[in-house]
Amino acid sequence: QVQLVESGGGTVQPGGSLTLSCATSGFTFSNSYMRWFRQAPGEELKWVSSITADGAIPTYTTSVQGRFLVSRDNDKNMLYLQMNNLKPEDTAVYYCAQGTTKGQGTQVTVSS
Repeated sequence: QVQLVESGGGTVQPGGSLTLSCATSGFTFSNSYMRWFRQAPGEELKWVSSITADGAIPTYTTSVQGRFLVSRDNDKNMLYLQMNNLKPEDTAVYYCAQGTTKGQGTQVTVSS
């Protein structure tokens, strides 16, 4: 059974940073392409970032390119999203996903 548990969200001021973590279990993490999504209030779920199984190829949606950094630790079955220079429009619930399964999410609020 695939389990994904996000953590690390919180409230920060514009320009601040947060690092999200996703603890995984129930599947072979080191063989899995992983993704981050987010959902802002009143909006649909949107893709944020992806990373290949070996961690070699990260990709990002345009709005976070250059500010967010996705990484993974295949020994620890962990996925990360380092978010820098946060903006109010980054406010959302953030989810990690493996295939069609996502976790419960972690809230990120960017506000002064």
